[in-house]
Amino acid sequence: MITLYTFGPAFGLPDMSPFVTKAEMLLKLAGLDYRTDPNGFNKAPKGKLPYIDDDGEVIADSTFIRRHIERKYGIDFDKGLDAEQRATAWAFERMFEDHAYWTFLHARWVDQGNFDRGPRVYFERMPMPMRLIVPRIARRQLKAQIMGQGIGRHSDAEIVELGTRSLDAAAAFLGQKTYMMGEELSGLDATAFAFLAGALCPIFETPLRTAAERHDNIKAYVGRITERFYPDYGELLQWTA
Repeated sequence: MITLYTFGPAFGLPDMSPFVTKAEMLLKLAGLDYRTDPNGFNKAPKGKLPYIDDDGEVIADSTFIRRHIERKYGIDFDKGLDAEQRATAWAFERMFEDHAYWTFLHARWVDQGNFDRGPRVYFERMPMPMRLIVPRIARRQLKAQIMGQGIGRHSDAEIVELGTRSLDAAAAFLGQKTYMMGEELSGLDATAFAFLAGALCPIFETPLRTAAERHDNIKAYVGRITERFYPDYGELLQWTA
């Protein structure tokens, strides 16, 4: 049995981290039996979630989890795609994870209102006085990471502009297709669903959510995948066409 270490459901999403949701989607797409455990952060081998324990073999990072699944279980998440399509899928995955992610992180952690509505809630399970101290430290660290990555050096308006361009690009590429790469699910859908569902999350009041909501195909896409893989998540099912 595979154990996937997670933060746990939050904000009406399968997990507060899109990378955890991506990893879970990969397990679902592969048809593998697994269980989730929200208590593994302190033992995370790279200091981040997700990671899996597959019969004693520990794999950290969603991309390497994908590689592990492909190699050990003979799964080709991009079955049916040619070399050019696989390259395009990889490029869009990197857009979501290495670019759009930072704009979403900025909207959730730097904006005081969104931080109070979202990330701060995660720390409420902690006893006092850690409940007061740890969020401040975590937020300061996240701000430093956002600044170090470069996104945080822009104005709020510029960050929104960059995030919006990624959302617009995803919508344009999706077009009228059922899934990102066509009529069949692929590995890219694990990433795209995780990030686009997060972008639509109603908890956070941000121009990036408004930008995502402008695209009917993105909303319908999130609804379709939610209906198929996460039917208990009513807030996301509202987008079902």
